[in-house]
Formats: sequence, C-alpha cells, structure tokens
Amino acid sequence: MGKSNNGGSVATADPMAYNVEAIAQLELKELHRRSAGEKVSDVFVSLMGSMPFLLFHILWFVAWFTINLHFIPGIASFDPFPFGILTLIVSSEGVFLAIFILISQNRMTRQSDKRAHLDLQVSMLAEQEMTMMLRMQRKVCEHLGVEVDDVREEAEQLIGATDVQRLVSTLEKKMPG
Repeated sequence: MGKSNNGGSVATADPMAYNVEAIAQLELKELHRRSAGEKVSDVFVSLMGSMPFLLFHILWFVAWFTINLHFIPGIASFDPFPFGILTLIVSSEGVFLAIFILISQNRMTRQSDKRAHLDLQVSMLAEQEMTMMLRMQRKVCEHLGVEVDDVREEAEQLIGATDVQRLVSTLEKKMPG
C-alpha cells in the first residue's frame, strides 16, 4: 500500500480504518484552511440554521405583535402596524443571512470540487492499474498456452489505454442538455 504518517508501512490488516483516518485528516486540513471570513460565516450559518434560532424568532415576533397590536394594556406600541421597524430589521437580517450562506456555499463548492478531482484521479489510477493487470494476465495466459478466444475482442479493448478526451467527448454528445 503506502507509508503511514509515522514512516512505517500502512497496516493492511484494516484498510478501512486507514482510509477513514486519511479522509478525516483531509477534512480537518480543509477546516483549518478556511479564511477568517469563512469561519465567521460558517459560525453564523450554523447558528442561524438551528432550532434555537427559529424559536427565538417565533418568540420575538409574538412579543413584537403582542406589544404593537395593543394586546397588553398599559404598554405603548413603538412600531404600529404595518410594522415598518420590524420589516427593516427582518429584511436586513435576511440580506446578511443570504450573504453568509453564499460564503459558506462557495467554500463548500470549492471543497466538493477538490473531492471530485481527487475521486477522478483515483479512478484514473485504478483504471491504469487494471489495464496493467490485464496486460500481465494476458502475458501469463500466452505463456501458459491458455486459450481465451471467447473474450479476446473484449479483452483487447480493455487492455488499451483509456482515451479520457474521447470519453469526455462521447459523454458530452450523449448527455441531454
């Protein structure tokens, strides 16, 4: 397999644990790589996307309506219907929330793109490894005199190097839109 962080061989006894650890380390590295603005944005999005935030707003609106619709005698309204101050506050909050969400979404999109590129790279390496294995297996079959006529044509197609540009072009032609 490869080398572990401590310089020894990667334990092949539990490749799943190794893979989980490698992915966790990549995720941790990405979290530390965020800019200060992205960290602040993530905190706000996390708070604003929570049940306590929703409950706070429900209570706040109920209190605002109760006071400003004169449901409590003796308390003067400070924002009579149609609640201009409340509208201004909620609209401003909505603008900032949208900006925070977009900042976090942009970061998550970049991270997703990196994962997709990594996945593509690993897939291409796996394809190259399989091609090499098929070539070696063909040589072994030839050496041992094993006939493989029934799969020869398909094997010949798979043994050749994959033309990524041709695959992309074919995919683009076949995909709708």
